[in-house]
Amino acid sequence: MLWLMVTGLAGWVSLRLCGWEPKFFWSQLVSFTPYAAALSLVPLAFAVVLRAGPLLVAALIVTCAFAVTVLPRVVPESNPPAGGPVLRVMAVNLLHSSVLPPVLVDAVARDRPDVLHLLEFTNLMRERVDRLGLGRLLPYKIVLPGTNSEGAAIYSRYPLRPADTPIAAPAFKDSPRHLPAVVTLPGGQEVELVAVHACAPSEGWRTACWAPSIRALPPAGGRLRVLAGDFNSTLDHVVLRDLIATGYRDAADVTGKGLSMTWPYYEQPRLFPKVAIDHVLADRRIAIRSFQTLRLPRTDHRATLTELVLP
Repeated sequence: MLWLMVTGLAGWVSLRLCGWEPKFFWSQLVSFTPYAAALSLVPLAFAVVLRAGPLLVAALIVTCAFAVTVLPRVVPESNPPAGGPVLRVMAVNLLHSSVLPPVLVDAVARDRPDVLHLLEFTNLMRERVDRLGLGRLLPYKIVLPGTNSEGAAIYSRYPLRPADTPIAAPAFKDSPRHLPAVVTLPGGQEVELVAVHACAPSEGWRTACWAPSIRALPPAGGRLRVLAGDFNSTLDHVVLRDLIATGYRDAADVTGKGLSMTWPYYEQPRLFPKVAIDHVLADRRIAIRSFQTLRLPRTDHRATLTELVLP
């Protein structure tokens, strides 16, 4: 039984390391790689107790392979020199705008983000938060109208304008969409923002919208850019790692909080394993001072709050 466990885990970590993502349920299963890494300690421990030499060697190799993929997420990284403006970015998936508007406005007043990305933002939610004074806290906004999962918005303390290059909408009905914008900070420095909402790999073989929706996001380079929101992907998905490799850094990973799980936290059993699919990707020239997740009732996602320092 221990050999079967080691063999299965060896297959798992081999797929993860080689980057091949077969189109069955792997696009979902690979999200749970941190749990598989923890599970790899079980046969290793039994091999030590049983003094089973060959099993010990095999289990140790598998555990080390998992460690290579997972442990860097809990080790903080250094930052590039940065002495420019500070930008606090909050992003939250509202679960079809199920979050109570007063709760959202209170969270903004308490945590004082400079920029707020709202996903699954409906027209009714827009009316309610505006009546409650969200516009007084963050007076500038760009809204992408929609119902259920399609709508999005960016609210800002500083002036906003539409991005120079829009992001093409997925060629699938009722799919979520990304919202790009440009914020002008005091002193005139501009940063491009993208409120990210990628399609979900709801079934392993139905990834026709999921991977292209992430590949549609702009690569790093040129103007400073920050992508924040619901990527529906973890650091164990090669499509997200490829995007990061263009010149971004993941805020949770950089701050040693790469195992901060963000979904699902609502209408699921309490012990259901959670995964990290909400991210903040910042241009590698930007220093990442802090990252944290926040609980908002009635949504299945944790909000993210990140403090960035621009060069």
